[in-house]
Amino acid sequence: MQTEMLATASTPVLTDTVVAAFKQSLKGPLLRTGDAGYDEARTVWNAMIDRRPALIARCTDAEDIVCAVNFARAQDLLVSVRGGGHNVAGKAVCEGGLMIDLSLMKGIEVDPVQRTARVEPGVIWSEMDQATQAHGLATTGGTVSHTGVAGLTLGGGLGWLLATHGLSCDNLLTAEMVLADGRQVTASDTEHPDLFWAIRGGGGNFGIVTSFQFCLHPVGPTVLGGMVLHPIEDAQSVLRFYREFSANSPDALTVYAGLISTPDGQPVVALIVGWFGVLEEGEQVLAPLRSFGSPLADLVGPLPYCQLQSMLDAAAPFGLPRYWKSGYFKALPDDLLDSIVAHAIARTSPFSVIIFFHMHGAATQVPTTATAFGHREDQWDFDIIAQWTDPATANEHIAWARNFWQAVAPFSTGVYVNHLDADDQAARVQSAYGVNYERLAAVKRVYDPTNFFRLNHNIAPSA
Repeated sequence: MQTEMLATASTPVLTDTVVAAFKQSLKGPLLRTGDAGYDEARTVWNAMIDRRPALIARCTDAEDIVCAVNFARAQDLLVSVRGGGHNVAGKAVCEGGLMIDLSLMKGIEVDPVQRTARVEPGVIWSEMDQATQAHGLATTGGTVSHTGVAGLTLGGGLGWLLATHGLSCDNLLTAEMVLADGRQVTASDTEHPDLFWAIRGGGGNFGIVTSFQFCLHPVGPTVLGGMVLHPIEDAQSVLRFYREFSANSPDALTVYAGLISTPDGQPVVALIVGWFGVLEEGEQVLAPLRSFGSPLADLVGPLPYCQLQSMLDAAAPFGLPRYWKSGYFKALPDDLLDSIVAHAIARTSPFSVIIFFHMHGAATQVPTTATAFGHREDQWDFDIIAQWTDPATANEHIAWARNFWQAVAPFSTGVYVNHLDADDQAARVQSAYGVNYERLAAVKRVYDPTNFFRLNHNIAPSA
């Protein structure tokens, strides 16, 4: 007698015969509850996420992805797509449906002559950087090296090189994709240009990218970077200095600011810098920052680019429960900074992080409607990242982050889609795209009219 898989209210019953046929069609493993590797495959960066897909298809190539998409459509299954699994909202993992896991797809091909790289969707930025830096090249990646290339790029891609070389999505040349109907297409400036426009910031709403081709740039291998740490008691004056210094920084310099803890738990305010020009010039440009106030430590110096890329990894380790609130600020008035400092000092966990990412230079010089990512102003992306260790204390830390955000939200002018959490509603998704939202909804209607790819920060097809 055939057994049946446990189904949720929204998941059809799948017989063993149907599942066995699907498994045989795949080159990669198909996992069910209780199988070796199942729990590992459904575990993502945010330990708050504890969902159980009925099936996990661990794809190894585009053909596996096509099979998975066609199977899910035929069986009317909810689908989630995992690349790096780093999104705080945990959209990579569905409950009771089919999780299409791309994390085994690790191919990287670098062409140092043409200065391009072709990258599969399971690659994380540390792997990408190691491959490109072997040739003295890089493209804009994230600020945490275990972030997935796919998710970061599809959402836009803020990173250290944004002022010199634009966002990750600005460096995307082509994308090979599987659509909701199982077709394989190429998206570029000349093939499906409307789709190419949409995936440069529109997230995973339009299909599954099986291969990204990026433009690379000469970077490093040695850059000037690191942190200058100040006591938390000086946070107000340090952030006022940061506001003025970063607002006038040249394109070769990116400066972040963070309210963080040292490894021994001491709260500090950190000025976090990366200089991508001539090192001697960088020393001169950074002299005022390094001489300001009475720092506890000056950790700035020459370092490998890959080390800079991983410098913030310890502040966002894999496997902590976390909750995130974020928005853009076009200005940092004193009353906003005072509120931020007060809430930061009152944080409920030493693992929580408050950080400013300054957007300027090349990333802001692209026209608003040139890509789906439209927030191109010189501004700061501001993030409240509550992180803790004891799952039983989640409500306390979430409440702190929510109250913090409510106090500063009136100053916000939009949001970066990659920094939305699971409880951010449709209005916030729309605010991530502004004037581009209606066009995105129209592209969604063309390429995914049934909203097959809906377990994301969703853009619904226009009517």
